[in-house]
Amino acid sequence: MDYISIIRKFIDPIVSNSEAVMIRQMPSESDKDLTFVICCEAEDTGRLIGRHGITADALREVISIAAKDNHQRVHLKFESFGEETDSI
Repeated sequence: MDYISIIRKFIDPIVSNSEAVMIRQMPSESDKDLTFVICCEAEDTGRLIGRHGITADALREVISIAAKDNHQRVHLKFESFGEETDSI
């Protein structure tokens, strides 16, 4: 199952800049546990997490339902691109 395309279908309408979103699968020791990291701009990360994590919890629940058919568990982590500043 292509979890990245499923995740993208749900997050693209939420974020303001969908072209800046990167989704990658992290290596795991088990085929049953899959971890995906969603990297985007800080403003969009806030939108994906939502107030008190409500949006993130809903995304995790929907993706987990899709994964149950394959007897897998999907974990989502959210990160934002940091702005690098040069300190002199």
